[in-house]
Amino acid sequence: MTIKEFKLPDVGEGVAEGELVSWLVSAGDRVEEDQPVAEVETDKALVEVPSSYDGVVEKLFVEEGEMVPVGDVIISFRVDEDGAEETSDETATSEEVDTDAEAAVDGKAAASDDASDTEPETPAGRTFAPPSARRLARELGVDVAAVDGSGPGGRVSEADVRAHAEGGADDAPEPRPAPTPTDVGSGDRKSAVSKRGGSGSTESTSTTGTGAAPDPAGRDTTLATPATRKLARELGVALDDVPTEETRDGEAFVTDEDVQAYADALESAAEPSPEPTPVDVDSATAAAGDASPATAPATGDETVPYRGVRRTIGKQMERSKYTAPHVSHHDTVAVDALVEAREELKPKAEKAGVNLTYMPFVMKAIVAGLKEYPYLNSELREDDEEIVLKGEYNLGIAVATDAGLMVPVVENVDEKGLFELAAEVRDLASRARERKLKPAEMKGSTFSVTNFGAIGGEYATPIINYPETAILGLGAIEERPVVRDGEVVPAPTLPLSLSIDHRVVDGAVAAEFANTVMEHLEHPLPLLTQ
Repeated sequence: MTIKEFKLPDVGEGVAEGELVSWLVSAGDRVEEDQPVAEVETDKALVEVPSSYDGVVEKLFVEEGEMVPVGDVIISFRVDEDGAEETSDETATSEEVDTDAEAAVDGKAAASDDASDTEPETPAGRTFAPPSARRLARELGVDVAAVDGSGPGGRVSEADVRAHAEGGADDAPEPRPAPTPTDVGSGDRKSAVSKRGGSGSTESTSTTGTGAAPDPAGRDTTLATPATRKLARELGVALDDVPTEETRDGEAFVTDEDVQAYADALESAAEPSPEPTPVDVDSATAAAGDASPATAPATGDETVPYRGVRRTIGKQMERSKYTAPHVSHHDTVAVDALVEAREELKPKAEKAGVNLTYMPFVMKAIVAGLKEYPYLNSELREDDEEIVLKGEYNLGIAVATDAGLMVPVVENVDEKGLFELAAEVRDLASRARERKLKPAEMKGSTFSVTNFGAIGGEYATPIINYPETAILGLGAIEERPVVRDGEVVPAPTLPLSLSIDHRVVDGAVAAEFANTVMEHLEHPLPLLTQ
């Protein structure tokens, strides 16, 4: 049997790292080649990572929830020697596991004291460095392969990277002394005490008395195993603040016991006095503005990682809002005929196995408007000083998911019928909520639609899906008062909110486009022939 390492592959164009969301296998499980072993979330999508081997899972090197750079080892397998492919050092994507696996893969995991005597030589062309050291090297512009590692088997630590960046790569980094809880202050760092709602006092280092919080260590770098980091997250503890006397390779090394002891001490410090004075609720509310931090209740704030799809959405929205000057146009269309047309077609759609919604009608009406006003189906290329009028009609349909807003793309809407569009939208929306969309299925849109009315609401100011130049928001179809023949009567209406890039589209053109869309929704039968 041969032990083989498997590295996180390039799971998407331009992706440098991903969050390991969940393991699909455990140590001891037998897997086949191409069998998914993990789910990884990048800043683009959630993808399954397949195995490259037939074998048995030897060890999982990454905890769920950890960020892993592409190229770092995440799992190892026991593979039959007869079935193992031999690869050269220059072309291999997987290699034999070192005896001290933790040291080879992740400097956060502690090596055993007696492993140094049996540590094998580092294979030629291979650099051992934990994700944190590789990330620091990228930030400092250092080639990690050029750094002399001071750890077991030549493993490169963050201290090695810093020494190399400062011109001291030839000198081994001096181990820094272990931080002492009684004389290391928090400096300018924000203490975990205030995060947990305590008084913020750090005058006492006692961890057993009531009302006294331990001094946070305030380190810049801390080594710990993945399990310890997970425990710190669960207890709401900042790992860099946990006092410890243990070191690894000159860096502070925190254990589960250190984290638990620190969390217990914070809890004790945050506990209220045993005999609180009764306070009238109304009086407390009135005096809330005068309450001091020492008497204010714990807020119970929860920290959620800002990464993956959520971070991508944020960056895209920021780029769009601060690049394209947005103007919104609002209008409302009476859709009596649309409601009737859908009701008439629903039985036929059901026989075809299709759930017919209003969205396909709207999509067809939008394409009709885009054909008359092509500047809303365009892209401004500032560097080339040109506006590209797109010849395809690919509509992005915004879908709300647990991970945030995702926008799958329905291509060539002008070439598809209502039933085909309904089936495709339903399939894409379903797979978006299940996080099963492929990155390619969220690219290439020329115009976007967002249906906030499905949740509730009439009007909004949707942000353009940059680099597109327009987006249409749909309110809820409800009976509202309309004036007909001089009388106010109830009728089903659909509110529309159109946002445009005012650099490309004038307000008058936006209004004319909206009028065209409304006209087709008021008289939907011609849409059936398009």
